[in-house]
Amino acid sequence: MATVDETRRRRRLRAWLYENGLLLTCLALFLIFFIGMIMSGVRQYNSEQMEHGATEAISVWAYLRTGDFVEAVFENWESEFLQMAMYVVLTVFLFQKGSSESKPPHETSPQDQDPRSVHADPRSPWPVRRGGIWLTIYQNSLAGAFFVLFFASLALHAVGGAAAYNSDQLDHGRPTVSVWDYLGTSQFWFESMQNWQSEFIAVAAIIGGSIYLRQKGSPESKPVAESSRETGA
Repeated sequence: MATVDETRRRRRLRAWLYENGLLLTCLALFLIFFIGMIMSGVRQYNSEQMEHGATEAISVWAYLRTGDFVEAVFENWESEFLQMAMYVVLTVFLFQKGSSESKPPHETSPQDQDPRSVHADPRSPWPVRRGGIWLTIYQNSLAGAFFVLFFASLALHAVGGAAAYNSDQLDHGRPTVSVWDYLGTSQFWFESMQNWQSEFIAVAAIIGGSIYLRQKGSPESKPVAESSRETGA
């Protein structure tokens, strides 16, 4: 029979899982698909290498160090972080009437409130209570973090892409290039642009779709009975 302490711990765990279910589920799905990408990727890589005359397949751990894997991962991460960074910044200044993804165009929103004019209570984030340069950094930290992740992913995409590109060059008896030179190739920009365009058409779809379409229970949708002219969640 469970003790009182065990019962409390179970209740706290259930409450924690309930309150953090969205993040935990997305992280779990990421791990599932990431592992699936690795396992299918190593098989595809080995198949291609055998076609080019390789006599022995590489292990999963060896595959994780190849340019092909690094490029495949960060080529996609790069576009995702660019999408989120630009979306955070654009929604500061731009509006879409009727969309749940936009602030109301002719009203003051809570997000526009100057934190210096608000009396900080003990629950406020410490940069708000501290003020000064820390508050300046903190109030732009969301977009800043996404831009840092974007540029880091862009750099790793270039490093992994250059390694994969050079491997292919050697297979065909052609000269290799530096990472800097690879940044100037049409292949690098094709890989980037094909992902960037897909991210922004997806954002445009949810911005426009949320004007007229609904999903009951989702914070990404307006209430089902709300007018299509109403803007904001």
